[in-house]
Amino acid sequence: QVQLTESGGGSVQAGDSLTLSCAASIQAFHQDVMAWFRQGSGREREFVAAMSPSGRRTSYADAVKGRFTISRDNAPRIVTLQMNNLRPEDTAVYYCAVGRGRTSDSVLLNSGQYDHWGQGTQVTVSS
Repeated sequence: QVQLTESGGGSVQAGDSLTLSCAASIQAFHQDVMAWFRQGSGREREFVAAMSPSGRRTSYADAVKGRFTISRDNAPRIVTLQMNNLRPEDTAVYYCAVGRGRTSDSVLLNSGQYDHWGQGTQVTVSS
C-alpha cells in the first residue's frame, strides 16, 4: 500500500521561505514521477512542480518558476519542495503525488495522471 506523508507547512510572512517534505512508502520509488500540487480555498487543484524518476527533468508552473525547487532523494524516499520568496497567492493546501511515467525522464503535469496522493499540508502566507 502506497503512503505519502507531507510535512513542513505553516504560516509565514510574504518573502519568507518554507520547505515541504513528502515521505513515500513506495517499493519502486525510483521509477515514479513525483510532484507537488496545491489547492487554494475555492480553487481547483493546480500543478506546482514535478520531477522525473531519474531526477534529470523537472517542470514548474509559471507562477512558481525561479522561486520553488523540487528535489528527490531515493534513499530515503523523500521528495522536497523548497519555496522561497513566498507570496500571499501561494497560500494553499499542498499535496504530494506519485505517478508512473513512460520513461525515466518523464514528467506528468495533470493531476489525473497521478495514482497516489498525500493528505496535504497547509501553507499560509500573509502580507
